[in-house]
Amino acid sequence: MDEAITLVYILQNLGLTVFFVGLIGFERQRKHKIAGMTTHVLVALGAAALTILSKQMMYDTLELAKSIGTDVNANIVVENTRIIAGVITGVGFLGTGAILKTNSNVYGLTTASTLWISAIIGIVFGMNYVILGVVTSVFALLALTLVKRVFAHPIARYQVENETFEDDE
Repeated sequence: MDEAITLVYILQNLGLTVFFVGLIGFERQRKHKIAGMTTHVLVALGAAALTILSKQMMYDTLELAKSIGTDVNANIVVENTRIIAGVITGVGFLGTGAILKTNSNVYGLTTASTLWISAIIGIVFGMNYVILGVVTSVFALLALTLVKRVFAHPIARYQVENETFEDDE
């Protein structure tokens, strides 16, 4: 085993998940969106816990293979990515439930996306890729908070300038 899954490992990775995904969930809750902090944290915690479980199952399988030794001709397949794939699929269905379409408007796409990225962040922290988890969280927060502010004003200003120009003619 290259890395033991200990209580410290679990607390560290679940704690990082709660903190960073909690920030994303807080942003959604502050805007009174359908999925707030609790939902985001629970989705990410479930993803992180299943990822940690997947790693532990892989370690247990490898330990079993070592204990069997070379006397037994056994094929042991370790596919720890199946659990992760199941999490991503399940969260995709959860996110679909957050999307509403009325007449010509679609609501909930950003909330569905934040649920999905929250699960991804949980998986990343669950695999102990701390730097990747932190960077992904920061970029997700920047996308949620700054992108609209930075790009909304030039687009609105362009539209206002064109409308003013057309009205002056």
